Amino acid sequence: MTQSRNEADVAFIKALAELLNDNELSELSVKRDYGENDSLNVKVSKLSAQPVQMQYAAPQAMAPQAAASSPNSPSAPKSETPADPAQHPGAVTSPMVGTAYLAAEPGAANFVSIGAQVAEGDTLMIIEAMKTMNHIPAPRAGTVKRILISDGSPVEFGAPLMIIE
Repeated sequence: MTQSRNEADVAFIKALAELLNDNELSELSVKRDYGENDSLNVKVSKLSAQPVQMQYAAPQAMAPQAAASSPNSPSAPKSETPADPAQHPGAVTSPMVGTAYLAAEPGAANFVSIGAQVAEGDTLMIIEAMKTMNHIPAPRAGTVKRILISDGSPVEFGAPLMIIE
């Protein structure tokens, strides 16, 4: 009886994952009651693996482009403000869906401002996702040229947050 219930639970979880994908949801939580003091709580989410991959993969892929376009090189194109900020070689993109905060708490000073020098790993902002505050580190050292979001604004996965050159 336990084996067939485990198989049924696995099938149920797979069905929830398909439901999540088919309806473009980011999270789904369900409680299945089997009887008194016996239930199954399932939480299916797309957020767990994506932030880590994006946070570290995108800056590494963009770093060679920034190094290749040296200001002393005459053949380097002058791309001061691309039409799409996400295409800028110094763009810092959101590793997750959530609410972005530029300061540690309301009324506190912002982590960074336009013109500020940042070192690799410095906290640029916080993104709150699922009631967890996630510090967003600078992927490289440089100067903050643009802040593309406002404090308390919702952000999507991959959305440009700042430009660091």
